[in-house]
Amino acid sequence: MSRLLIPNPNASIVSLTSPFTRGSLRTIKDALSVAYTTKYPISPTETHAAVLIPLCNLNDNPGLLLEVRGKLRAHSGEVSFPGGKVDPTDESVLHAALREAEEEVGIDADKIEILGRLGPPTRSLSGLRVWPYVAFLHEKPYGSTSDIDDTSPLPSPPLSSLTLSQVEVAAVFHLPLNRLTDSRYLREHQFRGSTSYWACDATDLVAPGIEWSNACANLEDEVGVGFDGRLEIWGLTGWYLNLFMKIFFAGRSH
Repeated sequence: MSRLLIPNPNASIVSLTSPFTRGSLRTIKDALSVAYTTKYPISPTETHAAVLIPLCNLNDNPGLLLEVRGKLRAHSGEVSFPGGKVDPTDESVLHAALREAEEEVGIDADKIEILGRLGPPTRSLSGLRVWPYVAFLHEKPYGSTSDIDDTSPLPSPPLSSLTLSQVEVAAVFHLPLNRLTDSRYLREHQFRGSTSYWACDATDLVAPGIEWSNACANLEDEVGVGFDGRLEIWGLTGWYLNLFMKIFFAGRSH
């Protein structure tokens, strides 16, 4: 018998099938602020990275934007959130996440509404301390959309409008929130061999013709190509995704 229980979508603090609204984003933001109150120091002796966990509405369907990485030296052909290594010129860890999102998928920082963060920031297998920030992607600068009321769907940029880095990103796709409560797509996995979480199959969400299946040279890396050759969200990306979804069903974590 599995040690994990698939969450009941009816128990979520916001709908998993109705588009995100100002009201639902406020609920998520409040839950994040309650769940993650610990202040984590940024050690100057470590190398840091930052990622966005970007919520978006696609055809009035709530979900998240994820990438399939290009043919790079590390994590080639794998699934990840937008983000990357903090540069010396970055004003902050969060600034690095915003900069990388613009470089990788062409979304301006003024269209990214930060809702909160997850914690604790975990080290990748390559030694980076990865800081995850939850955000919502607006189609227009979100400061200019005050006329949208609390119950109306918030528009996000269509995938076709994004400008992908030809080097870093092979494809982007939309992961519907309700997939994360659908047993057909979930596989129990062990994070770092000790803690159970759900890996999620995303094979069918990527446009045909994207060469991801044989692009990963090292299947022990922590994101992307997973069980039986499927394109899965697992490893550190999957772990952060699970931590985020716990907010929907528990409200408190660390």
